[in-house]
Parts: sequence; structure tokens; C-alpha cells
Amino acid sequence: MIQNLWSLGLVVVMATLTFLLGYVGSRRANTTPDFLVARRAIPATRNAAAISGEYLSAASFLGVAGLVLKDGVDALWYPIGFTAGYLAMMVFVAAPLRRSGAYTLPDFAEARLGSSNLRRFCTFFVICIGVLYLVPQLQSAGLTLNTITGLPAWLGGVAVTAIVVVNVLGGGMRAITLVQAFQYWGKLFAIAAPTFVLFTLFAAGPGNGAQPVDADGVLRFHEDVAVTTTDPVRVRVDVPLELSATGRVNGAPADGEVYWTTGTHTVGAGTELRFTAGTPVPVVEGAPTGNADWLRPQTGGAGELFETYSLIFATFLGTMGLPHVLVRFYTNPDGRAARRTALHVIYLLGLFYLFPTVLGVISRQYLPQLLVTGKTDAAVLLLPTTMRPDLLGQVLGAVVAAGAFAAFLSTSSGLVVSVAGVVSTDILPGKVRDFRWATVLTGAFAIGLALVLPRSDASLTVAMSFALAASTFCPLLVLGIWWRGLTWVGAMAGMVVGGGLVIGSQVVTVVSSYTGDWAPSVFSQPALVTVPVAFLTMVVISGLTSRRRPEDVNQILLRFHAPDPLGFIRDRVVQRFGTAEEKALQDGARGDGPSS
Repeated sequence: MIQNLWSLGLVVVMATLTFLLGYVGSRRANTTPDFLVARRAIPATRNAAAISGEYLSAASFLGVAGLVLKDGVDALWYPIGFTAGYLAMMVFVAAPLRRSGAYTLPDFAEARLGSSNLRRFCTFFVICIGVLYLVPQLQSAGLTLNTITGLPAWLGGVAVTAIVVVNVLGGGMRAITLVQAFQYWGKLFAIAAPTFVLFTLFAAGPGNGAQPVDADGVLRFHEDVAVTTTDPVRVRVDVPLELSATGRVNGAPADGEVYWTTGTHTVGAGTELRFTAGTPVPVVEGAPTGNADWLRPQTGGAGELFETYSLIFATFLGTMGLPHVLVRFYTNPDGRAARRTALHVIYLLGLFYLFPTVLGVISRQYLPQLLVTGKTDAAVLLLPTTMRPDLLGQVLGAVVAAGAFAAFLSTSSGLVVSVAGVVSTDILPGKVRDFRWATVLTGAFAIGLALVLPRSDASLTVAMSFALAASTFCPLLVLGIWWRGLTWVGAMAGMVVGGGLVIGSQVVTVVSSYTGDWAPSVFSQPALVTVPVAFLTMVVISGLTSRRRPEDVNQILLRFHAPDPLGFIRDRVVQRFGTAEEKALQDGARGDGPSS
């Protein structure tokens, strides 16, 4: 009970600080450019902290450690890819994107290729990627609240949605910039401080609840353990074992002793499994069963090698296509500041990802029961009190819980702003009140999906968002910035093919999961196929429709690549909505006030 009070108290403190900082940041936000791009006045260092705070989502704070616990060294490609993607963005995209003067990704597409049809098409993919990324944030918030307090999981997602919507309603991008910058440093402390303490305890020697490993590298329970599944799960056993079960095992009712031979076994939702001390630990299907395989990369043959390279493509190239990340580069004063922002982000992310990786390694010996249920995202939340079930563990667990909520709040804020910005400017007329209506609609739609859809590993869901971004917006940005031959027809064709293949592969993967897992790895991680196909489609179709090339393409590319002091930047926010002073004069003449 004390642990719940500590954790709940710090979560409430984090939520309160988020709300107050959002209020402070929103006091001077009263025009459309304030809500969309914070008047393009955010310096590089603050913007880098805000991007890092937004980018470090549930997949980073909880998912990376959970994947390291489950998959071992192969999971390290996730934090490497999440960070290295900013290197590609810094080199190829950041400065030209800011010099374009755009305020959303669809606006960039129209500015570069002169097509309102392409703009509307891009709007669809921005909404898809944003919602697909937002749903696991809200679901993980529910997992966190349920883990630390026992309260219903839906309550966490609803609470995060409410706080984010209120903050965004108050000031849009201008309000959340201060919030996200603060939350990066809050998350860094919340993951770093417990890691230092827990690693010190771990390095001091075995004990404190650590699970023994036998000479063959098999992980075993060191005491009697009871595990209850929340969802149906398939586990693999390499060493025959005996256990007790109450529920459904291998499709049949079970209430007593069960003997598992080597191979794969199915366990129904709500089934309680009871293991005695010394029993080998079964692991969810697809994860390495022994520590030797856990420590060695690429033990699954050609299929696993394909998945690894596909993951590299998705994370390296998907970063430069994420709408909620790109929108923050529109807030820099100029192209040079945008490039410096990307460089600072690499430093900040590289520092952060050291800590969940360490926690994932330690969790292997202290939380093997999570390998049975597959709910490894909870490892970071459970590890402090598992290693130290005293006041120290309770305080560390509370700090981690507060950091996890900061991750959900900051990432959700950026996603809501990016989706609402696109909805308000490309579907609605684009006034401040339209942005606010779009914010409410986005929040309501996302929390509805989060409550209805089944929950999966946060990192795996987010990785699919990266694959979709890498197969649609990455080719559009790279070719649009660096190749004068791109046409709007070619861009649209490439996005249809790349995005369609990713969405189709996900449909196949879901169907396969319910019908015997027959789909090969190319469907679960398709980026290695879909990204080159998207690039090739854009090039070929653009070549066949060269007459659709914008007549002023040379002037457009000059504006993208000319040094900032030459003054070629044209702000499309000002072109569309006017300056703040002009807007105030227009509102005063109509008698509408500043928020019309």
C-alpha cells in the first residue's frame, strides 16, 4: 500500500507540473502561427530537449528494457535505430525542410510539388501514423497505472488524454514546447537514478531475489512462483517440466498438475500457472529460451537476419518521416538552427538509451516470470521493488512510474499537436478555434481506439509506425529535397505503393496471429522491401510524368539549399494566415477577438 501511495503521489506531481508548465507556455499563444509552429522562435538547445522529450515515448521508457529482457542483444537495434535516425535527418532533411517555410508535412508536399491533391493525400497518412503512434502511449499509461496501483487500466489512458488535450487546447505548439523540454530532463532523471542504484546492488553480488542460471545456461525459478496470464499466450519449453495450472492449457481445461514436454504450448487468458523452485522458465514464443542464445545475435537464421535489416531500415529512415517529430523543426528560426537541433538530439537520445538497456539486462535475473506472460514492458516498473522490497525500492519505483507518465504525456502532446494541426489546416478552415476542435476530436478518437484494440509490445507497435513513415514520407522528403525530377504523380504513387504494402503486411500479420502464425517475417517487418519499392516507384512514375514537374522547381530547390543569410526563406504560415500584427488588426476590425 505504501508503494502505491509513493508512486501515485509522484505521478500526480508530474501531471500537475505538466499542466502548470502548459499553462505558463500558453499565456502568450493567441494566433494560428503560435499554435502551429510557436512563431518559429524556439532556439536549438531548447528545441532539442523538447524533441527528445517528445520522442522518448513508451517504446523508449518501457519497451526497450522489455525487449532487451525478452530478446537479448538483438533488441539493441531498437535504441540504435531510434537514435541514428537523427543523423540521417541532420544530413538530408532538417535544414532544407525548415527553409521550405512549411508548417505541416502536407504543406511541404504542396509547396514543393504544387498539388493540392497530394496535400490531401499526405493528410491521410499523417493522421494514420499519428494515431498508430498515439494508441500505444495511452495503452502503456494504463499498464503503468494498473501495475503501480491496481486501478483499472483504462483510467491511465483517459487521464493522459485529458491532460494532453487541456494543455494543447490552451496554446498548441507554444504551450507544449516548455512541457516537453522539462519532461526530457525529468525522464532522464527518472531512468538514470534508479539505474545507478539498482546496478550498484546488482554488481555487489547475487542475492536480492536474483534467479540462478545453471551450467547449461537455463534460467530457473529460485522460489515458488505463481503467474496469471492476462491474454492468450504461446510459450516455448526446451527442458521438460512439471507445473500446476488453473484455467486452459493447450486448448483444454486444467486444474491441477500439468506436464510440459519440449516444444510450444498454449495458455488461455486468465490462466494461473504455478511453478516450484528450480523449474526452468518457459518463455513466450519467439524469444530465446537459453542465456547463450540471448547473449548471441542472429540465432534464427536468414529470417531473423532479414528482420534485423528491415528494422534498421524502418528506424533509421522512419525517423525523418514521423510527422510529430518533423513539426518541431518548423519551429526553429532558420535552417542552421534546425541542423544544430538534430545534432543536439543525437547527444540527448544516446545518453538516455544507456539506462533502459542496463535495466533490461538486470531484469533477466530478477523478473523471469514476465517471460512467461510476454508482458515484459512492465519490467522497468517492477524491478525496483523486486530487488529491494523496502523503502528504497518503493521510492525508486515511484520515481520510475513518474518518469513513465512523463513519457506518455510528452509524446502524446506532440502527436496530438501534429495531427490536430493537419486536421485544422487541411480539413477545417485553419483558425485557432478549428485547431481546438481538431484537438478534441483527435484525443477522443485515439482513446477510443486504445480502449478497444488489444495491447501489444509498445516497441513493436511503434516500430510499425516507423515502417509506415519510412515507406511514405521518407522517400517524399529525400527525393523532394534532393531531386528536381520528382512529380506529384510520382510522389503519390510511391506513397500508395509503400504505405499500402506496410498496411497490407500488418493485416496479414494480424490474421496470421489468429490462424496459426503462418506468415513469414517479411510481413511483420516489411521495411526492407517497402522502402526501396517506394523510392523506385516514385522515380519511375516521375520519369513517366515529367510534364507534371513544377515550372519553378529550380527556384524552390534554391530556397531549400541556399544559405540562410541570403534570405530566400518564405514563411508559408505568414503567407496563409498573416503576421500576428495583421491577424490582430483583422480580428479587431471584425470584433472577433484573438482566438477566432
